Amino acid sequence: MLASLTLALISLGVAVGLLGTLAETDDPDEYDYVVAKDGTGDYETIQAAIDGAKSFPPDRIRILVRDGVYDEKVEVHAWNPDITLVGESAEGTVITHGDHFERIDRGRNSTFFTYTLKVRGNDFRARDLTVENSAGPVGQAVSIHVDADRASFENCRFLGHQDTVYAAGEGARQYFSDCYVEGTTDFIFGGATAVFEDCRVHSKADSYVTAASTPESEPFGFVFLDCELTADADVSEVYLGRPWRNHARTAFIRTRMGSHVVPVGWHNWSRPEAEETVEYAEYDSRGPGSEGERVSWATALAEDEVGRYSKANVLGSEDAGEWWDWEE
Repeated sequence: MLASLTLALISLGVAVGLLGTLAETDDPDEYDYVVAKDGTGDYETIQAAIDGAKSFPPDRIRILVRDGVYDEKVEVHAWNPDITLVGESAEGTVITHGDHFERIDRGRNSTFFTYTLKVRGNDFRARDLTVENSAGPVGQAVSIHVDADRASFENCRFLGHQDTVYAAGEGARQYFSDCYVEGTTDFIFGGATAVFEDCRVHSKADSYVTAASTPESEPFGFVFLDCELTADADVSEVYLGRPWRNHARTAFIRTRMGSHVVPVGWHNWSRPEAEETVEYAEYDSRGPGSEGERVSWATALAEDEVGRYSKANVLGSEDAGEWWDWEE
């Protein structure tokens, strides 16, 4: 009897454990569509699921993407707002493509056609997936191009070399949380207002991390909160940023910086006139990359100034509330 009872308790424990594991996974019934390469979902490609979604939907459209490598060029159209794209796992759900400047061959603006994932629909959300430009070190090759307002990304990986993340759109607000971003030159660039919180930003070459093109009318460009800057072992000379346009705004708040960050911190892109108009700021930078004397035209924020760079102040709005909050 005791043996039987023990076996029953063990079985119950295993069952409870399994239920606990299943409860932590994504329930397909909670999604409008499931994408699976093996044909077991509603669609086999991500683009097909987006194209199948209702335009200007009254309610959010939730799409679950099963693990797999999806070699496709994906666009979330402007008429597809309120899309949620969730991968089965950040490492296992991979959207990849290999377009680059020379391959596109559409003149001086070819960069803007190289994206793997382009988001134009407002109120987009993505979680637990990888977006990759697989072209390699061949020049401009965008991984993700976000040209939407109130777009948020949680626990995502953005892989590439030059121009990995294009945060675009005048007046657009974007939020990246617990994400990994890697690249070589200007691999976070654009004119959007974007907050990167608790992200790891990894340099793969001696070059520049950011290239903001903030419009003169916008009070904020790129704001990094509690992030970490790392690099490959052979990388030793990286600038925090340079101005793609003369009113570039970039701030690093409580960011840990590796020794690859140069002491001067910032570069003027060989345009001395930009030094009078850019806003490059830091507060409580940490690690070896925070040591040394920054350029004279950068700002070391005081404690009573840093509150201006809070997530709520940079991204907030009275009508949309805390739109970056994932609770639905």
